[in-house]
Amino acid sequence: TALAASGERVLLIDLDPQGNASTGLGISRTNRGAGTYALLLDDNASESIAVPSIIENLDVVAADPDLAGAEIELVSADGREYRLRNALRQWRAGSDYSFILIDCPPSLGLLTLNGLVAANAVLVPLQCEFFALEGITQLVRTIERVKQALNPTLRLQGIVLTMYDRRNNLSDLVAADARGFFGSQVYDTMIPRNIRISESPSHGKPVILYDPRSPGAQAYLRLAQEFLQRERPDVVDSK
Repeated sequence: TALAASGERVLLIDLDPQGNASTGLGISRTNRGAGTYALLLDDNASESIAVPSIIENLDVVAADPDLAGAEIELVSADGREYRLRNALRQWRAGSDYSFILIDCPPSLGLLTLNGLVAANAVLVPLQCEFFALEGITQLVRTIERVKQALNPTLRLQGIVLTMYDRRNNLSDLVAADARGFFGSQVYDTMIPRNIRISESPSHGKPVILYDPRSPGAQAYLRLAQEFLQRERPDVVDSK
């Protein structure tokens, strides 16, 4: 949402059956038609399944109710790891989207694997908690295995520290360990623990609309600018 608010044209693919990204952008479960399930399993799905969100410049392919069963159906599907990549090939070539973002489930299954095979890069949110730090090393190994076997262009774009609480020593320890191990791949911008971020989904709005002046919203806007700086340093520096 912060990228779109910065003027970029963005498409979000909600690949998580929980559909939290769709709900948080004002697309209620009762108003969802064809979405990510159709994108994965319907060879005739068109770009019309991407619908406008409440954020200007941000379209969404929502997580429709059938997506929960897609994991099982993909097991027997032809080219099951490549379904999303193949579906998005024509969209990338003919669309005016600056970025296509894929929100993956938190577990590694065929849905997440489809996201990794379709993507050029992975942006990893890392909660400032011990077990999250333990799990990210496994994720990095998974990215490397997918790169070697299925998607040679895949790279780790960066790691974003989230739920940072400066009052908690553990947050500082996790941040220091992450930067010590991953170096510059860890973003400078950290997303703080902020009640407005927690409240905004219940109102069907992203935090930059719910309370744009809150520390959480401002952090996400800074994150978008840092993302653009990393992806397009020459363009951003010239502004």
